[in-house]
Amino acid sequence: MQLYKDFLEAARKNDPCFKNKMDVFLYPGFWALFYYKISRWFYLKKCYFWSHFWMEIGKRLTSIEIHPGAIIGKRLFIDHGFGVVIGQTAVIGDDVVIYHGVTLGATGKEWGKRHPNIGDRVMIGAGAKILGNINIGSDVKIGANAIILKDVPDKMTAVGIYK
Repeated sequence: MQLYKDFLEAARKNDPCFKNKMDVFLYPGFWALFYYKISRWFYLKKCYFWSHFWMEIGKRLTSIEIHPGAIIGKRLFIDHGFGVVIGQTAVIGDDVVIYHGVTLGATGKEWGKRHPNIGDRVMIGAGAKILGNINIGSDVKIGANAIILKDVPDKMTAVGIYK
């Protein structure tokens, strides 16, 4: 129920096409978070087969992949969502908006903590790639198709290749 309320609030705030409470059930981002919650529950219980099973179901139904090890704050809004990937050690703050084709991934050069930390009230544009164990501050805007390879301080806008 809390997932529904949070997503409803995020949709009202971030999507001008949003019309009524039932629309929430038409967003793939809502369903991706629903399956993430199930897979995260199993992940925390160390039932990794079932955790990955539910992650795969969610990925196949929504085309959004959220690893159950990722830590996600309140009111994450994934708009459109197709092709979004959120890696295992990613941490996402509150009131974040992610558009389609975004990757919160690893560089392939790190072990352990290898995915980004995203602050509060961050907007990540379509196609952006944020890679590695880096920090994206709060109130940041990441431009469409940006490639982010280093920390971005609070209240900044990052576009292009940011390394």
